[in-house]
Amino acid sequence: MTSLLRLSLRPLRKPLSTLPPNPLLRSFSASSSPTPPSKPRIYAELSKARLSSLVVLTTSCGFLSAGLPLTLSLPTMLGASFGTALCASSASTWNQVLEVDRDKKMKRTRLRPLPAGNVSIQEASALAITTGTLGGLTLYAFTDPLTTALGLGNIALSEINTWVGAIVGAIPPVMGWTAAGGNLLDPECAFLASSLFLWQFPHFFALSWMHRVDYSRGGFQMVPCNDPTGDRTASLITRYSVYLSTLPILSTFAGITSSMFAVEGFLLNGYLLYRAKKFDDDRSNGNARKVFLTSLWYLPCLLGLFIFHSKNWNDESQKEIQEKVVALREKGKALCVHEVLDSKDLCPVPHTSSAPKVSAPASN
Repeated sequence: MTSLLRLSLRPLRKPLSTLPPNPLLRSFSASSSPTPPSKPRIYAELSKARLSSLVVLTTSCGFLSAGLPLTLSLPTMLGASFGTALCASSASTWNQVLEVDRDKKMKRTRLRPLPAGNVSIQEASALAITTGTLGGLTLYAFTDPLTTALGLGNIALSEINTWVGAIVGAIPPVMGWTAAGGNLLDPECAFLASSLFLWQFPHFFALSWMHRVDYSRGGFQMVPCNDPTGDRTASLITRYSVYLSTLPILSTFAGITSSMFAVEGFLLNGYLLYRAKKFDDDRSNGNARKVFLTSLWYLPCLLGLFIFHSKNWNDESQKEIQEKVVALREKGKALCVHEVLDSKDLCPVPHTSSAPKVSAPASN
């Protein structure tokens, strides 16, 4: 024991500063220090690349709704989608430049490039100017002055919030429609704009309810921030979900889609209304999240069905695509209830000749 004590008290022959560094400690310290993100990643976060992908989707849907031959119109559609995405990226970057002080106060945004200090305001502003300019030039080169004006106007209005700001979110599909040669007064254009405008309210009110404390910390005047019981938030989510559910019916009566769009839209909107009702019954973050997640797949489904059932595909110039679309429609009709019961009163869609018919039971 004495010898062990003497060994423990024996002075070190070399001071600690001259000892070789421990490789394990060195690797630990290196891994514990955060690696600064790369420039492409910073620019992608400033531009909100995932949001831009949604913009590309809605713009393309607006273009495809016109039913133009893709072999001739593909460059225009790609140019319109890419130009719109660049304008949206510019708007997102400007938005973060203007809200950097608020973003510093919020947990969900304080690690964004500007609040985290990964990029300067000057560099972010230069990115916004560059993407906005390239977006405008791309739209002008591939589309028309009206679509270009809509894209540049979208950048200028990007800071407006909620109801008025929802108009900004409704512009991309309209740009796709006008790029395809459509008119702003066309009923298809009204459907596209209304879909995006109304969809944003269940989507963003559900999101802002989940992060209402964070939004309050950042000084944002969102509806859920001043709605402690959630009554108004739930009412707005339900109300705009009901408004959305009328669009497939209205488009059918307007003669721009087949009747099956109203049938399939009824099922699609039924689930959205179900999720809205669940949130109204229990204003938990979990139910709000389910409304939010539902809205993510709801929109592409609604627009996809609108394109599929559009009567613009019935034009004789669309012979090749028309045959494929009609074939798919016929398969879908065969699954409809009215095909089995042989009752024209149950569904406004014409019967297919290939579907099996069973006479409806006679009423007593």
